[in-house]
Amino acid sequence: MEDRHCRPYFLAPQQTTQRRYEALRAIFVAGEPPAVVAQRFGYKVSALKSMACRFRAECRRGTPPPFSSPMAGGDIPGRARATADTGRTCPRSPTAGS
Repeated sequence: MEDRHCRPYFLAPQQTTQRRYEALRAIFVAGEPPAVVAQRFGYKVSALKSMACRFRAECRRGTPPPFSSPMAGGDIPGRARATADTGRTCPRSPTAGS
């Protein structure tokens, strides 16, 4: 089967949501180092680590990740999701104004 035209879709995703998915998958499933993944998908290492931290928090809360459709997470269409979160799971940025 000739798949050379399909490979770039997964190896060099163009859509932001898919790129985020592939980067997180490389970290959590393939166990690749964040520095390698960040370079491959065009992220800063700090941004990728922050993305992974938010993803972990969402998984702990049982909410679908940002690249999933509401139906994939089991939500009922039209139902508003809670936006208030009382506990921070990621440390605040040390930079002023963050």
